[in-house]
Amino acid sequence: MSSLQIKKNYRCVPSLQQFYSGGPFVVSSDGSFIACANGDNIKIVDSSNASIKANIEVDTDAGLTALALGPNDKFLFSAGHSRLIRVWDLSTFKCVRSWKGHDGPVMSMACHASGGLLATAGADRKVLVWDVDGGFCTHYFKGHKDVVTNIMFHPDTNKTLLFSGSADATVRVWDLLAKKCIATLERHFSALTSMAVSEDGWTLLTAGRDKVVNLWDLHDYVCKMTVPTYEVLEGLCVVKSGTELASILGSCNQQSGKRKDRSSPIYFVTVGERGTVRIWDSECGVSLYEQKSSDVTVSSDTDDSLRGFTAAVILPLDQGLLCVTVDHHFLFYSLIGHPEEKFQLILSKRLVGYNEEILDMRFLGEEEKFLAVATNLEQVQVYDMESMSCSYVLAGHTEIVLCLDTCVSSSGRPLLVTGSKDNTTRLWNSESRNCIGVGTGHMGGVGAVAFSKKWKNFFVSGSSDRTIKVWSLDGISDDADQPINLKTKAVVAAHDKDINSLAIAPNDSLVCSGSQDRTACVWRLPDLVSVVVLKGHKRGIWSVEFSPVDQCVITASGDKTIKIWAITDGSCLKTFEGHTSSVLRASFLTRGSQFVSCGADGLVKLWTVKTNECTATYDKHEDKVWALAIGKKTEMFATGGGDAVVNLWYDSTASDKEEAFHKEEEGVLRGQELENAVLDADYNKAIQIAFELRRPNKLFELFSELCRKKEGSSQIEKALHVLGKEEIHQLFQYVREWNTKPKLCHVAQYVLFGVFKILPPKEILEIKGIGELLEGLIPYSQRHLSRIDRLVRSTFLLDYTLNGMSVIVPDTNATEMKDAGNKLSVENADQEQELTSEMLKEKTPSKKRKSNKSKDSSRKKVKGAAYTSVAPFSLEV
Repeated sequence: MSSLQIKKNYRCVPSLQQFYSGGPFVVSSDGSFIACANGDNIKIVDSSNASIKANIEVDTDAGLTALALGPNDKFLFSAGHSRLIRVWDLSTFKCVRSWKGHDGPVMSMACHASGGLLATAGADRKVLVWDVDGGFCTHYFKGHKDVVTNIMFHPDTNKTLLFSGSADATVRVWDLLAKKCIATLERHFSALTSMAVSEDGWTLLTAGRDKVVNLWDLHDYVCKMTVPTYEVLEGLCVVKSGTELASILGSCNQQSGKRKDRSSPIYFVTVGERGTVRIWDSECGVSLYEQKSSDVTVSSDTDDSLRGFTAAVILPLDQGLLCVTVDHHFLFYSLIGHPEEKFQLILSKRLVGYNEEILDMRFLGEEEKFLAVATNLEQVQVYDMESMSCSYVLAGHTEIVLCLDTCVSSSGRPLLVTGSKDNTTRLWNSESRNCIGVGTGHMGGVGAVAFSKKWKNFFVSGSSDRTIKVWSLDGISDDADQPINLKTKAVVAAHDKDINSLAIAPNDSLVCSGSQDRTACVWRLPDLVSVVVLKGHKRGIWSVEFSPVDQCVITASGDKTIKIWAITDGSCLKTFEGHTSSVLRASFLTRGSQFVSCGADGLVKLWTVKTNECTATYDKHEDKVWALAIGKKTEMFATGGGDAVVNLWYDSTASDKEEAFHKEEEGVLRGQELENAVLDADYNKAIQIAFELRRPNKLFELFSELCRKKEGSSQIEKALHVLGKEEIHQLFQYVREWNTKPKLCHVAQYVLFGVFKILPPKEILEIKGIGELLEGLIPYSQRHLSRIDRLVRSTFLLDYTLNGMSVIVPDTNATEMKDAGNKLSVENADQEQELTSEMLKEKTPSKKRKSNKSKDSSRKKVKGAAYTSVAPFSLEV
């Protein structure tokens, strides 16, 4: 057995995030990304794996109602309840201009193919056309009697037509050159939902909630055909010629012999409340293709029993069809050949835009390539780990799925068991995606399920009716088409309150249950005989799990603690504290030597059992972390919670260690280069390397050496010229620290002088965060200048004292180099000195007091002369 490698760090990869909460969306011209409304934000989402490329933050309470993309996907236009129209540059994701124009929310917008005009339709019944560059209104149209819901430019740039559809069941055609309405199309009896123009540009197709599609001739604006669909339509799009779908539809039409003439028919796609895709032929007005079954998840609510599509878009470059559902799923359909129907639309990818709370999840399959997720829905979503797209949905429960567990059967097929609020458990074959067994008998919602670990021939369920049931899997076929009723092997009234968690021992001999009654109980299988009761928690227990190697159980509780218990006598072996709120999940890692926990505080913690220490803490969730799934092979784990985010965590201990080693090795080499540069007196290179290595002490030594040299200022300027904005910011941080110390301040001021000499103030102020650093430099610089000023003044007193003691004599040679005023003061001082010597000769030695007075008076005069000579010198300095 290999030695245990204690994990010290995990790397988080946000894999599943909510990006669409309903409302407008727009697809790029090449289909590579989708811009979606998510609350008050705009998410730019990669259409291949649902990863969020960018998040554009709009003002709070904006309530996005319309989005549009300009040609070449350079600009994104947005509008909402705030009536503010914004233009976003997608290269920088910044708002380049904005304006207001409507008296109500903007309901729809469209950009002209030239990119110069933007048309907006509002709830104020107006249609406005704007100049994108100038932000001013070029056209103002009124005429609709209700909210304008759709707007579209004619795709042919030579035809200056604008179409608008309204809730008043009319379509108006506006001429941009004449600036008036040239036609009003009245044939619908309900609100317009979608419009499209044929490829030749002479037929307008309109769909509404009156369950028909009207085809209008744009020569004389009359309705030439009405196609009944018997379905409330929400999306309509025309199939362009030259695509794979158009060629297949053409061949099918020729074989059927339904064409009336040789004119090219118009093929169009409709989606609506049924949740199925249908393709129509305009020549005969019949459906050429219809899906046999809907891929839209069906709700159990009677008020919303039909969950259909809200929009459809044909993707460019033959990438298929994109349909959006009411429950915010993006379904991607691909065209494949079919022997019976010539072709078939197959669901190739499902991106889930909004998940609500994630309650539980487990890795699925032997290779753990899938992740089963239970959310606040009646279905279980199974995600592909590579693309993080929803591979399929398991539907069957009539209430929210609360818990799930997975295993691989003895025959090698992955199984999944779920517990729901509908008081039932269901057993699923994930390969056939069918329910193969239903367990009924609980009188409350099933909040915990656990598979057998060794024999895989039973599972256990715990319910809010406070009972535990053991369900047998004998006699169940993995290939069963219809679910059978599961049989119970044992039942026990286990707790006084709801059961939150169940765990089965690795040898299938014991099962442990955790409840809201603050106890965990260990039961012997298969008869559910009580073995020991674990008491000690002060709040309900949310999670229990057996150690993979020791005879102990770990429990996580609402009292913010995690405890490890001995199975033999029920004693508490260890208690772990660190979470600031309820601990909701705890699972073992590294063969039981470590465990990971997550809680209502949004934190994920990694613990080492032996030392009782928290090795690492991660804050990557914004809400409670309800779900925790551990990979058995790679020991990666996944977390999910109330923020609808699924994070995947990978062990980065080895990679971090290797990276630290390489960084240290590189640091040693660069350090040697630094020393060599210092020895070679290559100060420019030395300063550059010191910046890279973040060595402020070495930088100070280099700058202090340059301060002592005659040509130091020029060398400092050369060194500073090479530095970028980030390095200048770092230099100001160092200078701010040096400037706080009197012993180092002279070097700091010298460097500051060099920076201010080569950089203009505007460039310095453009550096991000420089204002705070300058505020820290100013008070200390003022203090240093005041201190120097006081020292200079003190030197005057020193000169006065020394001259009074006749220790020093004013230097006449130095003063000769001064200006005329300085020379005059020196000559006066010499005259006073001569006068003093003459007075000393005339006085007799017996009259000491007079001589002393004369000395004092002469000293005063000399001192005055000395002072006057120093004063101009000090001013010049």
